[in-house]
Amino acid sequence: MSHRITGPSNYYQRKLIRDLWKTKKRIWKTVSKKLSGPRKNRVEVNLYRINKKTKEGDVIVVPGKVLGVGELDHEITIACLNCSESARTKILSSGSKLLSIEELLEQNPKGSNVKIFC
Repeated sequence: MSHRITGPSNYYQRKLIRDLWKTKKRIWKTVSKKLSGPRKNRVEVNLYRINKKTKEGDVIVVPGKVLGVGELDHEITIACLNCSESARTKILSSGSKLLSIEELLEQNPKGSNVKIFC
């Protein structure tokens, strides 16, 4: 029987998962659980869906990838694991902010007013 690595094998993702878990805040623990699962279960969200379900000034975390189908017509802050190039240009052109999950964790360690987008 061979040894299997469970969860992501990327060192930085494993470190992010540990850091999120150590905060002991419910929102960051939930994001940590989502990221530690198999890659096929990760979230892939299009911009039109984000636009439809958010309002001006929201802060969201996407524990997966943001894809560039659709447009954003209001300013929000998005923290995600990965982002496609087309989504990146559309997000920044709409005046919204695009952060990594690590940056949002540093800015808001309590996780107040942050929504998980799954």
